[in-house]
Amino acid sequence: MERVLATVAGRMADNYPYFHPLYAGQMLKPPHPVARAAYAMAMWLNPNNHALDGGKASSQMEVEAVRAIAAMFGWESFLGHLTSGGTFANLEALWIAGQLAPGKKIVASAQSHYTHKRISSVLQLPFDAIATDARGRMDMDALESVLKVGDVGTVVVTLGTTAMGAVDTLDEVLALRERYEFRIHVDAAYGGYFKLASNLGEEARRAFDRIAEADSIVVDPHKHGLQPYGCGCVLFRDPGVGRFYKHDSPYTYFTSSELHLGEISLECSRAGASAVALWATQQLLPLVPGGEFARGLEDGRKAALELYSKISCEERFITGFAPELDILVWAVRADSVEESSRLAQVVFDKTAELDLHLALVQTPVSFFQSIDIEKNSPLRLWTYNGEGDRMVTCLRSVLMKPEHLQWVDEIAKRLFQALEETD
Repeated sequence: MERVLATVAGRMADNYPYFHPLYAGQMLKPPHPVARAAYAMAMWLNPNNHALDGGKASSQMEVEAVRAIAAMFGWESFLGHLTSGGTFANLEALWIAGQLAPGKKIVASAQSHYTHKRISSVLQLPFDAIATDARGRMDMDALESVLKVGDVGTVVVTLGTTAMGAVDTLDEVLALRERYEFRIHVDAAYGGYFKLASNLGEEARRAFDRIAEADSIVVDPHKHGLQPYGCGCVLFRDPGVGRFYKHDSPYTYFTSSELHLGEISLECSRAGASAVALWATQQLLPLVPGGEFARGLEDGRKAALELYSKISCEERFITGFAPELDILVWAVRADSVEESSRLAQVVFDKTAELDLHLALVQTPVSFFQSIDIEKNSPLRLWTYNGEGDRMVTCLRSVLMKPEHLQWVDEIAKRLFQALEETD
């Protein structure tokens, strides 16, 4: 065992420093120490939260932890449970949508997570991607045009797109629901916890304030919730959808006559340790506005706004819209899309040499068409190719660790140093 574990330690050294504030590329945030400890403690039993037989204590802790998440969104009466991640949580939400509106179309913004199209295919439901506006949000005119046809069963509203953290205008989608009949599923896998943040912009605040009016919600505790992978959560406003999960098993359900988690989940075996870790974290850091957990989210947004301000002052970079959450995207100034994309790759490589880890993302050129007018940006002159929006490779930063706020100056310093060294 000692030899094997020593080898494991050596192999794991081949990694990026995900825990460090200079890692600002992908959506990776270290679990809270209490989550790690609680998870390890639970693993001595290795409970299975599919049935009370396999996870008696951890199942009750899951019920309590999920109830706290639902309360954060304003729900007291609901049906919900943990999942292995946001993909499966979204699958369950869209599966229920298909049960309630068989054969009807699922629509989501062109900037929504790519798994919605895949999930719809798995469920054999038609899917349409709705065009986005200049801030990466679902375009309401485009959505209404599709709704008028009358074949849409569910509109997926994304509160925090994974590419740039854009927040769809849920309040406007709710207004459309008054004129057209459809379900609203909120994919808040990334951004859901920002419901607690006090420093959102006005439009994002309006969207989060109306989240309780959705039909289903997905959020990922293994993102901003300080949990180990994998831990997702799906919630339904109507507990009655539990009827679609009903099934019988000849061997797992003998310890209780009450409805248990195995009867409201498509997944069978699920890690009880995930529920224990989440429960412990929420005991230490309650999901309340103004609390320590909420302040951590606010610090991430502050960090993103500060870095955005610094990058906006650098003429060799071109910023798009200000970040709505804690993700920001920017392009390198150049005379063509191709050259800008090439330079983004060069800057990305050079920042890594300086131990600053960013990410690259493909974004539509239209995100830069209505800004930067005073600098006469070449990006504003780039045109479309006749096959939809042209795409440009941009730099992307995810400042989801509270510690990022203290490291903004150092991040900017290394970024600008990398730019100076770019050909």
